[in-house]
Amino acid sequence: MLATDAAGNTSAASATARATTLASGGGGGANATVAGATSLPFPTLHHLTVEWAFSGDANANGVVTVRYRASGTGPWREAMPLRRVPAGSNEGFSWTSRHSGTVFDLQPGTSYELELTLTDPDGGTTTRTATATTRPVPVPMANAPIKAVTPATFASVAAGAQPGDILLLGAGTYPGFDWSRSGTEGKPVVLRGGSGVVINGAINLFTQAYVHLEGLTVNGRIRFNGSRHVVIQRCTVNASSTYGGDGIVTYARAENAYIADNVVTGLTQWAESSLGVSGNNLGEGIAVTGPGHVILHNRVTGFRDGISLLEDDEAVDQYSIDILNNDLSGNADDGIEADFCFHNCRIVRNRLTHNFIALSSQPGLGGPTYFVRNAIYNAVHVAFKLYRGSTGDVLLHNTVVKNGDAFGIYAGRPVAGLYARNNLFLGGAGGTFNGYSSGTGRVLHLPDLVVESSSLDHDGLGSTTGTLTGRLGGTTFSNLQSLRTSTTEQHAVQVDLAAFSTAVAYPAAPLTLSPTPDLRIRADSAAANAGQPLANINDGFAGLAPDLGAYEAGAELPLYGPR
Repeated sequence: MLATDAAGNTSAASATARATTLASGGGGGANATVAGATSLPFPTLHHLTVEWAFSGDANANGVVTVRYRASGTGPWREAMPLRRVPAGSNEGFSWTSRHSGTVFDLQPGTSYELELTLTDPDGGTTTRTATATTRPVPVPMANAPIKAVTPATFASVAAGAQPGDILLLGAGTYPGFDWSRSGTEGKPVVLRGGSGVVINGAINLFTQAYVHLEGLTVNGRIRFNGSRHVVIQRCTVNASSTYGGDGIVTYARAENAYIADNVVTGLTQWAESSLGVSGNNLGEGIAVTGPGHVILHNRVTGFRDGISLLEDDEAVDQYSIDILNNDLSGNADDGIEADFCFHNCRIVRNRLTHNFIALSSQPGLGGPTYFVRNAIYNAVHVAFKLYRGSTGDVLLHNTVVKNGDAFGIYAGRPVAGLYARNNLFLGGAGGTFNGYSSGTGRVLHLPDLVVESSSLDHDGLGSTTGTLTGRLGGTTFSNLQSLRTSTTEQHAVQVDLAAFSTAVAYPAAPLTLSPTPDLRIRADSAAANAGQPLANINDGFAGLAPDLGAYEAGAELPLYGPR
């Protein structure tokens, strides 16, 4: 089990605490932890959010470790310790002190037991157990009645739809429509299309529940404001300027959407004039607010932002959100915009190729916001936009190959509580694109990093310039040795493009849409066996230690985009 570190690894929460055991005394006083409520809010299909509120612990040495197992089964498995999140505020939002984190990569529709142990040598050591169940993969009702629909009969059949019904749309062209018939748990209303079914216009699902859209081609937009348990899967959505260039969106708090296996195509061209917040770009590919959403295996191309959370006063309860195994390219501002994540947004195993900015956390509101095993090639400006005072970002096992600085953050405001392990960052000679610099080839440039609350280590770093330079907070370094001795990157290794098992071209001309490269490493490279073991993240690594980057050497590539 990992111990606490400079990033403040502490702990999480649980929603249905079943038993509490108090132990240890310690010195007490302000340094002792006073344990508050535990919760496991909004389980998703593959992850459990764990939160444990606390007060006290003035010297910040409390730690929460986590064990889990499927209910009624044998040995416990370790998860990562929860992150210690001090109380704070930013951009009009505030949060209280808590231990918070995620149990990763679980099975859908499965009950789990969790054992949470809060340890504080000053007092307050406590063990709690909890149970929670992941959501099942949403499916129609068994033996559901199927009602055939044509463009001529759609309105009348839709008006009589009952919970559990499947409306099977026949080939033809349908106008956009407002849907106002909800299903119930276990009895969703399903609108299913197939070959030759085209909807020209917008589909609006406002304040509905348990409605499934399957296999539809929509030339327009799907909007599900204020809805719960909506399923949008295996659809093709072609954005239209009539609807702001958006694809699949909710602009009001929704819950527990399942958005999977869709192809969402926008109107934005991959050109220099398109790049950046003021560029000639349009629309959100997939945009959500509210808790519990699962966005996985989609292909999103040609938008302002590919997949995004809402920002500022539009952001409501943005936690327990999964963004998994999506394939994103040609998005002219952000590939994935996880802005204003309250906590436990999981951006995992996505492939981002030819995006202006790959991953954004602008800002994280205390965290944790997890970025895990994402494969990034040709992020023109920055790979990670941790701006507007972002706090609590966690970067694990990501691979980045980009023009300019390999990992640069030009925030102008503090970047706090950053925790990074086992990433692979490669850059090189840079340039300026639509007024934005990609950097000069530094491997790390984070001048606004709050080093007292952050920890980076076990990362692989390289630049085609042949140098290894950069800055973490107020500390500059000019080679691997000075990086190791003067910063937390005590186990960093130097890598180059030869680390990959197949030839990977340096993106010297970022506006050229080159083929997506294979970013798996060679088993004999410096990136192999150079990582830190992380429970529930890199279990089962093949060598002496985990490999750096998004993939273990020799492993099969994950499936990105529709299944």
